[in-house]
Amino acid sequence: MPKRPLVKEIAIENKDVKGKPESEDEALGDLHLDKSDDERESDDSDSSEYSDLEDSEDDDDSGEEEGENDDGSDDEGSDDGDSGKESEEEESAQTKDEEERPNEDNLTMDLANKEKSSSKSKVKKVKDKKSVDGSGKGDEYAYDSSDEEDIRNTIGNIPTNWYDEYPHIGYNLDGVQIRKPKRGDELEQFLSRMENPEHGVTVDDKMTGQSVVLSEKDANIVKRIEAGKVPDSEYNLYQPWIEWYSSEVMDTPINNVPETKTSFLPSVSEKKMVSKMVHSIKMGWMKPRPAPTTEEDQTKKFYMLWQTDDQIDDNVRRIHDPIPAPKMKLPGHEESYNPPPEYLFTEGEKKEWERAKQEGDRQKLPFVPQKYSCLRKVPAWRDFVRERFDRCMDLYLAPRTRKMRLTIQPEDLVPQLPRPQDLQPFPTVCSITYKGHNNMIRSITVEPRGQYFMSGSDDGTCKIWELQTGRCLKTFQVGGVVKSVAWCPNQALSLVAVATENKVLLINTGVGDKLVNERTDEILSEEPDNAGYVPPVRLAQAVKWLIPANNADGGDDDLKDCPKGTLIVVKHFKAVSKVTWHTKGDYFATVLPEGDNRSVIIHQLSKWRSQLPFSKSKGLVQTVLFHPIRPFLFVATQKNVRIYDLVKQEMTKKLQSSAKWISSMAIHPGGDNLIIGSFDKKVQWFDLDLSSLAYQTLRYHADAVRAVDFHKRYPLFASAGDDTAITVSHGMVYSDLLQNPLIVPVKKLRGHTKYDDFGVQCLHWHPTQPWLLSAAADGYIKLWT
Repeated sequence: MPKRPLVKEIAIENKDVKGKPESEDEALGDLHLDKSDDERESDDSDSSEYSDLEDSEDDDDSGEEEGENDDGSDDEGSDDGDSGKESEEEESAQTKDEEERPNEDNLTMDLANKEKSSSKSKVKKVKDKKSVDGSGKGDEYAYDSSDEEDIRNTIGNIPTNWYDEYPHIGYNLDGVQIRKPKRGDELEQFLSRMENPEHGVTVDDKMTGQSVVLSEKDANIVKRIEAGKVPDSEYNLYQPWIEWYSSEVMDTPINNVPETKTSFLPSVSEKKMVSKMVHSIKMGWMKPRPAPTTEEDQTKKFYMLWQTDDQIDDNVRRIHDPIPAPKMKLPGHEESYNPPPEYLFTEGEKKEWERAKQEGDRQKLPFVPQKYSCLRKVPAWRDFVRERFDRCMDLYLAPRTRKMRLTIQPEDLVPQLPRPQDLQPFPTVCSITYKGHNNMIRSITVEPRGQYFMSGSDDGTCKIWELQTGRCLKTFQVGGVVKSVAWCPNQALSLVAVATENKVLLINTGVGDKLVNERTDEILSEEPDNAGYVPPVRLAQAVKWLIPANNADGGDDDLKDCPKGTLIVVKHFKAVSKVTWHTKGDYFATVLPEGDNRSVIIHQLSKWRSQLPFSKSKGLVQTVLFHPIRPFLFVATQKNVRIYDLVKQEMTKKLQSSAKWISSMAIHPGGDNLIIGSFDKKVQWFDLDLSSLAYQTLRYHADAVRAVDFHKRYPLFASAGDDTAITVSHGMVYSDLLQNPLIVPVKKLRGHTKYDDFGVQCLHWHPTQPWLLSAAADGYIKLWT
């Protein structure tokens, strides 16, 4: 009989295995069950009741599979019934072929057996899945995946070592003993370890005593647990976090149930209990618990053995607060054995280093850097012993006490001042320049309403200007150098006082309201009735009141040069340098620097009378001022400022300035602060309520300060001098006496030029606007807005 090819037979076997997996499983089941009685007895003796149960379950499974095949498969049933004879003929032919080629058939049978075993396992898995899903006809409770442990042994959590001396290991669900399986000897264990490929994944079940082969998944879990990893290989330990609740704080909470009113009421039972405890503590029946001790009390304390209690233990203090030793300076590139070329000395630097070493001067380095090709050529360091000795001396002479040093940064010493932009308004630019004078302008004064102003110059003229247009309205020829001009603050009069040589001219300006001008002429054209008044001899020799209108014949030479509109001439015995009005406009004072004890004279306009307030000379008087509110008179000498009470006729305060020569003075509209300018470049601020010394000294000028002035409405003051610069400052005075004035320089104005080393001579603020008028030695007047 010809031999069939091996490949075709293998294919047929595979086809039979794949086509009839359930029938082969039945055949295998029949083979397991058709055993002889002797074999059954030997199996009972060798295996436990667990094996019988397992066999019976296999029979049930095979029966279920047969039923499924009968119901579900149409083709296979018909083939088995119709072709019975064909199968017998094929079997006889196969036996003949097997006899002729035993080797090829053995190989084929091995492959077929492997395929059958794999198909059996697949069928069993499918059957179990069907029974679990409920799709099969079997019992749905036959398989329970809720607990992986074997539930047939009903001993519970009792330790299995209690059954070591018994032939059984527990009881099944029916109360029958579960016999222990036979254990092989060491030889069988060795053979299993060498031949059984599943020996490494086989474990003993302590509950049933059976050997259980772990699946690949269970073995992988055990390996991962031993390696310290997550048991589940598919679990991502670093998966993105899912916010189950929002991390944002909500404005309206989800649940904000208010507390009940009963929660605020104390419990009656707790109140009685607390009152009993308080009574027991008062009576001494109950003692309160001792206060818990802190960690400092529990720490072990150390005491010095040979010291008394009044001695301070410096050693223990040093242990807890050590002082580190001084560190050595780290070496640089110049100390290298192969330094960069820029660190090596040139010939000139070497000579300079040698000279400094011989003369003891300061050296750039304590050694000369040298270059070597390699480290083994470097010789021994000749200053090694000396450096070690210096290091030991540094450690020996290191400080042993800690001194707290206060580190102050220079920025901390500068006061935190506001920005100038926040302190507006203040003048910043020059708006109008008034030209007309031919010589130095010494004084300017502004009308109380701020519409006009007058200037006096060394060219012997006084000019009245319209402030906003810059137009010169009138010019008065006074016939001498004009030292000072002052507009009367009384708005009912149109009057200006002009100081020239030894005279003070009271001139009707003729500008403004005509009714005011006519009324001024009516009031001052006639001399008031002074019958019975005899001036003292000392005063009569110093001052005379004259009327230019009475000098029509020209008999008095002093009244010849009076300009048109002059109503009164007050003639003094010495040259007048300053004239100033009282705020009411009835009194004005004049300063005569060469008058000794008659250097200050106060005049009353309504009565045409004068008086000498001082009988003794207190020094060379520079300027005087009336207090804006109180009846005080400020008199500035070269170094001091004296304040006199005109009602009590006594000195109330003496302000001591550090200036060498006072040049000008201005008082704040509130009357409690004063600034003075001096020829030694300083501007000093005095707080009259605080002290007789200067509150603050401002040094913003590079040359002598000639003029200072306060604004009447805004918190501004200005100073000017021979350096042609005008410093505008913010000077806020607070009503709170505990708060110091705020002084901030905000602007420096430049525009004037020097003439014969003289700069800005006078300043005057506009009465209502933050505008500033300045007059200088160059003959120009500037309006800063």
